Formats: sequence, structure tokens, C-alpha cells
Amino acid sequence: MVRFLLSLMFSMLLATSIWIGTGLPGLAQGLPNPSLGVLPGLNGVFSGTRPTNLGVKQGQLAPCPQTPNCVASQATDTEHGIAPLNYVSEPAIAMNHLIAVIEEMPNSTIVEQSDSYLYAEFTSRLMGFVDDVEFSIDPKNQLIQVRSAARLGESDLGVNRKRIEAIRLQLQSLESVA
Repeated sequence: MVRFLLSLMFSMLLATSIWIGTGLPGLAQGLPNPSLGVLPGLNGVFSGTRPTNLGVKQGQLAPCPQTPNCVASQATDTEHGIAPLNYVSEPAIAMNHLIAVIEEMPNSTIVEQSDSYLYAEFTSRLMGFVDDVEFSIDPKNQLIQVRSAARLGESDLGVNRKRIEAIRLQLQSLESVA
């Protein structure tokens, strides 16, 4: 039922954007009040429930579900696998750099952080979908393990992979100055 409703909503948005000739990016820019973050009346509808399996357990972040809307550096399959992030500074500095990158990204909220773990939520502007993104510092190998997963739906159209790659570029930029 949820999949049907999501498909119906997306189809309606696409048809509307084509009808007014703006495409989806134009529709997102044409929100009546950009500070709302999502379309009026949809706030929280597509946010889902925060997962209970997050965090580091026995040195591992949670595995990705079978759906293609998740990437993880500890995944062994090509559909979900993504390289961990590298850092060259001290772990505490790398964590501060990571926090700075996340805080600068639109629609991000840091939910939990410690010396070696960071959990953030990213909310899509148009529909309010939430992705859960985790980072775990591996000081021995100077790596940051990552996991980024959509809470709802089956496909994320590559959003989680693109987000991690954008974070990688920003972190490398900060680390090269450190």
C-alpha cells in the first residue's frame, strides 16, 4: 500500500511539473514557502520511523537491506558496496572535519555523535523522505566506515551513493589542508 501511494504521489508530481513546464527541479524551487522544507501538508508523511538497528555492533555498522536504496562501506556486494572515507589527520580532527561537512549540507541533522561515531539524518526537500547516514572511525586503518540508507521505499535513485561521494570530496578537501 505504501509503495502504491508513493508511486501515485510521484506520478502526480511529475505530471504536474511537466504540465507547468518546469520539471521536478523547477517544481521544488517553486514551493510557496521554501522554509517549509517539504510541500505543505506532507511534513512527516514520508519520514518513516527511525531504525532501531543503528550504531556500531562488534565493529560493524548495520548491513544494508536487500533493497537498492542503501550503500555501506562494509557491504561485500557491488550493489550496496562503497569505499570507506580516508583521512590523514588525527581521528578527533577527522571527526571535526566530518561534522563540519555534514553541518554544511542542506537538510541535515546530526542526531548522535561521539569520538568515533556520527549519525545524521538527511531529509529530502520536496517530499520529506529521510535517509539515515552513519560514520564510524577506524583509527587503526585511518578509515571512516559509512552507511547511508533510505528509510522508506525501494529505490533512492542513487541519492545515498551520491551523498557519500559528495561527503568524500568535501572531507578530502578539509583533510588536505590539515
